[in-house]
Amino acid sequence: MVALVSGRRAPARSLAWRQRSRLVRWWRLWRTRRPRTFNEKVRYKMLRDHRPLMVTFADKVAVRDHVAALAGPDVLPKLLHVIDDPRDLARAALPPAYVLKPTHGSGVAVVVSAEAPATSRLPDPASSWGYHHVRPEHAPVEHLVALGESWLSQLYGQGPNREWAYGHVPRRLVVEELLTGVEGGIPDDYKFFVFHGTCRYVQVDRGRFDGRTQDFFDRDWAHLPLSGGNPWAAPPIPRPSRLDELVELAERLAQDTDFVRVDLYDLPGRIVFGELSSFPAGGDSPFEPESFNLEFGSHWTPPRRYR
Repeated sequence: MVALVSGRRAPARSLAWRQRSRLVRWWRLWRTRRPRTFNEKVRYKMLRDHRPLMVTFADKVAVRDHVAALAGPDVLPKLLHVIDDPRDLARAALPPAYVLKPTHGSGVAVVVSAEAPATSRLPDPASSWGYHHVRPEHAPVEHLVALGESWLSQLYGQGPNREWAYGHVPRRLVVEELLTGVEGGIPDDYKFFVFHGTCRYVQVDRGRFDGRTQDFFDRDWAHLPLSGGNPWAAPPIPRPSRLDELVELAERLAQDTDFVRVDLYDLPGRIVFGELSSFPAGGDSPFEPESFNLEFGSHWTPPRRYR
């Protein structure tokens, strides 16, 4: 089996050693014992929060029941298929536009729609962990099967000492409806940072497949002078008319945990759930300036012991 380290391939032998080594785990526990910054607290949580709830959050299928119980099924994207064997994709009824992704990882999906660039193509299955947007005529089912087989052969994250929850998720494929924005394109992705049940910050990613921008706001929509690696949108992103509703939903979905990032889509006529991320970027989120790493972390007091 080939393992992934934050979406990149890592030698299976070295990962297996890390999984077996108690000494490495003890060293990581000791190193993270007094976290101060946001990233340090994410690493603290990854190492110590082994509640079943973390596996539910990570599982693209199981999280749907969790969200429906808290907010109702109307906030969920339509689920078209759950597939255990990628070869079954060849017999699945696929609409002209849809999203295909694995259940056990993050940062990976194939979006199929007529709005994709004419030159866009599916990746080589051997190096396919990422986002890809292609037209239906450029998404032959045999290639999708190969991608699915590659995804399900891979362990996402960095073993039980890091993003351990993904290793406990059944490896399957899901096909969902394609969500579209006001002009029919890929919608903006709103990411709400919720600490102890209170939303403090909102990240907005726009143009995931073309000219990606990234902006950060406080909960009152004051723009933060913070960069996470991508340029700010121009012109600035206006305050959503349903911001209060988005924040309320994010806080409702963040019950029962000290921190989670809640991803939502603000679509014409509906708000739709994206995902719950307990370990953003595996504890390596970029902050420029670095002072925001400490500011984000100031709102979060992880418990000494998770129960």
